[in-house]
Amino acid sequence: MNHTSEHYIAPTKVSLFSPQFFHPHSVLNHLTKSWLFVALLGQWIFASYIFARFAVPTLTGTLSSADTAGLIKGYVDGDKFDNGILMLHLLPAILLSFGGIFQLLPYLRNKYPAFHRWNGRMFLSLGLLGAITGLYLTWGRGSRLSDIGAIGVTINGLLILLAATLAWRYAVKRQFQNHMRWATHAFILINGVWSFRLYLMSWFILNQGANGNTEKMDGPADIILSFASYLLPMLIAEIYFWAKRQKSTYRVSIANLFMLFGLLITILGVGAASLMMWWPRIFS
Repeated sequence: MNHTSEHYIAPTKVSLFSPQFFHPHSVLNHLTKSWLFVALLGQWIFASYIFARFAVPTLTGTLSSADTAGLIKGYVDGDKFDNGILMLHLLPAILLSFGGIFQLLPYLRNKYPAFHRWNGRMFLSLGLLGAITGLYLTWGRGSRLSDIGAIGVTINGLLILLAATLAWRYAVKRQFQNHMRWATHAFILINGVWSFRLYLMSWFILNQGANGNTEKMDGPADIILSFASYLLPMLIAEIYFWAKRQKSTYRVSIANLFMLFGLLITILGVGAASLMMWWPRIFS
């Protein structure tokens, strides 16, 4: 039998003082849960920002260009069609950020499968909507600072269409391992713009300011981060899936280094983006 095709199942309850707590497979689970917690916190702060900044003015009928001044091309008086597309792109991010992380929690998947199915349908549907409207806003409406700076986010949007379609297809076919893999990638891609903000703010913190960034977001750092914001998490996700199949503690330990790296970036990014971008604007 090929042992690499089997999933190692780490103990569900391990004491902090037990040697098993530090077993590479247990460490993998600890790092994964830690990342989920930090990501959930960051997603909910981002959802609160979108709600306070855009949803409340929209619901109260007071939305103006001042509310979207931080966007490349925000609300424009009299432009009903493009304003509608903009809101179709922005407002679903509240549900995506608030409910999407639930799809990655094994407890909810196993205990409440109906919720997982309907929440997943919502997430993938709104993710597809966000990708299509985002591509239109970028290239149809011209919401980009430069052509080269928009390449990364454009490929991100196209990959959302692929990953979401495959995740949906494998779910219908009940091929759940393939579904989980592509649903995870769909989650990463749909949240690519969120991750870009984390990476960009982390970059500013580490460099104590801009370094390789330009006002048009076409500097070398800007371009690298625009791709890394989804390609790096996708790589780490693939390493995670690979590590779950391994018996070798050495291989899992190597994977844990990548998981730790991803966790540290997320912690730094959530802290920096929350303090420098989202939290102040919630109450502004």
